[in-house]
Formats: sequence, structure tokens, C-alpha cells
Amino acid sequence: MLIDIHTHILPERFPSWAQRFGYGGFVSLDHHCPGCARMMVDDRFFREVQDNCWDPEVRLRECAVHGVHRQVLSTVPVLFYYWAKAQDNLQIARFLNDHMAEVVARYPDRFYGLGTVPLQDPQLAIEELERFASLGLVGVEIGSHVNDWNLDAPELFPFFEACARLNLSVFVHPWDMMAKEKMSKYWLPWLVGMPAESSLALCSLIFGGVLERLPHLRVAIAHGGGSFPFTLGRIQHGFDVRPDLVAVDNNVPPRDYVGKFWVDSLVHDPRMLQYLVDLFGANRVAVGSDYPFPLGEHHPGALVESMNWDASTKALVQSGAALEWLGLKS
Repeated sequence: MLIDIHTHILPERFPSWAQRFGYGGFVSLDHHCPGCARMMVDDRFFREVQDNCWDPEVRLRECAVHGVHRQVLSTVPVLFYYWAKAQDNLQIARFLNDHMAEVVARYPDRFYGLGTVPLQDPQLAIEELERFASLGLVGVEIGSHVNDWNLDAPELFPFFEACARLNLSVFVHPWDMMAKEKMSKYWLPWLVGMPAESSLALCSLIFGGVLERLPHLRVAIAHGGGSFPFTLGRIQHGFDVRPDLVAVDNNVPPRDYVGKFWVDSLVHDPRMLQYLVDLFGANRVAVGSDYPFPLGEHHPGALVESMNWDASTKALVQSGAALEWLGLKS
């Protein structure tokens, strides 16, 4: 069985949030031709998407071609809207989560759903967690930071406590990339900023003691953990030589957390994927494709299938790690 933990879905149409709330910055879909739409932020073009982004039947046909048995669905990070007024974002989150729950309910054997929350207000976020958990969603997708808060912010800890209490998986996806004002060319926010954001998120969860205080919290990081796995030696060395600057909130070495969180397989290189499995273990690396976007794996799971692994290792990466992260397999 092949489970893809990193896929994105949108409703086919959105309300006019700008008209409803009285300010802009929200995404709309311009269905300019059959099966195609432009994602627009106000009047600015953001991305072209096709009907596999909103039509479950289309994506199921493509899953059949790719040999994907189940997808974990999450929203597109540009819809996190942490910058908006919290009560407004709560309305948007409920709209997105109700749509997600409807899709999962229609195809319960093919899709798992992750909700989204107005994380700029942790109490509202917790209330929405509790609501969508009752709708059958199995986890939540969050950004790599929340405005000026990194994921170690004390304000966010009750949210992570609630995720653990509700047995909800957490998927961290980079967004609103750091230093983007210096990366206006070459698609650098996606090529450089995203890996850095994932490492920022993981270092914050580790050094801030979130993973230490919540050992049963199930966290997965997109894009193979970004730059974190490949700079872990430097991170550990910094902890060793400058504990006065690094070990200020948690004195447990960062290497001790290897194997205590999950990453997806989206690294586009067999040597890097082998390194992830060697470092974290096959039970902590799950197939993730970023379907249906161009920076993702065009044939989900193909890199994993190509690896010269024994059957048990391949089975763990193809489905076992995902099921454990989702809390569906001990």
C-alpha cells in the first residue's frame, strides 16, 4: 500500500472574503477555462492550478495511474492567513475544514484529512481543533511560524498540548519564507527559503522544549525536514560549544530527538533519501509528493519505489511510517 502524506486540495470556489471582511489579501479562483483556474491574491496572479486540485474524482484517477492508494489532504499554505483578523480567519478555516471533511466522508477509504486553524489566536485554534476532530479529520497542518512567533513561542504551547490531547497529527509546512525580500529572482523563496523555514520550525520545537514536554505529540515536517537533516552536525556542534546560547530552554542534545518526529520523502535525490532513512529510520520517513504542484514529485512514490531496499524497509516508507504518524498503527 502507498500512502502519500503531503498533498494539497482546494474547494472549487471561494466566497469573496475581501467583500465580507472589508480588506484584501485573500485568494480567489479565476476559472478562466475548463479544468483550469488562476489563484489570484486580490488582482495579483499567484499560481495556475488544474482540476486535480479541487476535483476528487480527477485526483483519484491520477492516483490509480500513480499507484497511490491513499492521500493525506491538506490546504495550500497560502491559505493559512495568519496575518488576518483572527475571527475572520476562523470563518475561513471552518469553510476549508468543512469542505475537507466532506471530501473525506465521501471517500473514506481513499483520503485522510488535515484541518487548518487561525493560529494567530491559539484559543480560537484549539476550539477549531476540537470542532473538526469531531468531523473525522485526523490532524492539522500548520505553518513553520506564526507571524512573529516561532513554534517555540509560549503562546503556542497550549495549542500543541491540545493536539496531543486530541490525538491529532501535526504536519508542518513552510510558508511566508524568511528573507523573501532578498529573494525576488530565481524562485529563491521556494528553493532556499522553504528548506530554511522547515529547519527553523524543527529547531524551535526542539530547543524550545516542545517535543521534550510533549513526547506523544506526532509531528511531521515537509520536504524531508528541509535543511535540518543536512545541517544536524552543525546544529549539534553549536549546542555542544555554546550551550549558553543554544541550551537555554532545553538542555537535551538535538541528536536525541532523531527518530522522535517524522519527515516526508520529498527530496528529489536518491542519495538524500537514503541519508534520511539512515538518519531517522524507515519508520520515520513517509512518502510525500506535494501533489499536485510542480515542485513536487510528478509521479508520487516513484523515488521510493526506485530505491534498492528490502521489502520491509520499502513497506515502512510507503505506508508504515504514515500510519504510525497518523496514529493508526502502534
